[in-house]
Amino acid sequence: MLWILLIGFFVGALAKFFIPGREPGGFIMTILLGIGGAMLANWAGGSFGIYHQGDPAGFIAAVLGSMVILLVYHLMSDGKKVN
Repeated sequence: MLWILLIGFFVGALAKFFIPGREPGGFIMTILLGIGGAMLANWAGGSFGIYHQGDPAGFIAAVLGSMVILLVYHLMSDGKKVN
């Protein structure tokens, strides 16, 4: 679980790199969304047997999951800009 949190930190930063623009929640929210994406990818990959823990595909899936979560967050908070 700690490994997923650590990967989530880096994945959140990487997802932010791929999805530029002002983040409504700031850096901390981006990292939390990255952790959520990593956890979602870990659960989905293991549940569906797509990859096993430690596979490089897990990191790629975590980045993609974080990007999706970040995009959804942007869409949901589009009218609620935070300074």
